[in-house]
Amino acid sequence: MQPWEQRDADRQMLELSTAQVSAVTVSSSSEFRLVRELIEMVIFVVILFFLVRGIVQNFLIEGQSMEPNMHSGEFILVNKLSNLHFDLHAPLRLFDPDVPANIIYPLGKPTYGQVVVFEYPNDPSKDYIKRVIGLPGDTILIRDGLVFVNGQQLDEPYLLGAPTYCHQGDDCASGTVEVPAGMLFVMGDNRENSSDSREWGGLPYDRVIGLAWVVYWPSESVSTIAHYPILPQQK
Repeated sequence: MQPWEQRDADRQMLELSTAQVSAVTVSSSSEFRLVRELIEMVIFVVILFFLVRGIVQNFLIEGQSMEPNMHSGEFILVNKLSNLHFDLHAPLRLFDPDVPANIIYPLGKPTYGQVVVFEYPNDPSKDYIKRVIGLPGDTILIRDGLVFVNGQQLDEPYLLGAPTYCHQGDDCASGTVEVPAGMLFVMGDNRENSSDSREWGGLPYDRVIGLAWVVYWPSESVSTIAHYPILPQQK
């Protein structure tokens, strides 16, 4: 082999080696980019999951307490933002644990006629769904099958004419009851088959999970959940 032929062969070998190294580098870079994209996607999905869970929660209706408007076995979405609240004094309690709470609800509180999902006060491991009837300080009177809030009779079309009664032993059976501060008075739409404030008293605001929003399953029941206008004078 002539010297110039050897130089050409050496140059070709060098170019081949360089091309192989470049190919390995490109391959490693592509694999690294793929792994990075997968990690970024997993992180995004996790963040999105917790973000969505902080705004919306699904809930399975069990029992007949909201008949005839909602039915056992239906899945609904709950709008948790509707009950968003903050304690403005929480940082102060780091220095003085006796500082009283100062809770604000930037998007408003649950009000008359709305359907809410909440932790059952007597057993927080259970979630219930009921309709808001009274606010803190309201007086509730159930008489002759009708409900009166602050002396004003409620027009409750969602009951389809069904009467409301208090059972023996309920506080409301003996007359007017007052909704305690920081609590709601709630009842199911199926008044004769509902464990609610008539039986166990007020619902603390901090037990409310959110506003019942949409029925999404079964498919034939898909619909928004009706929240009726405020009937008594709002405080």
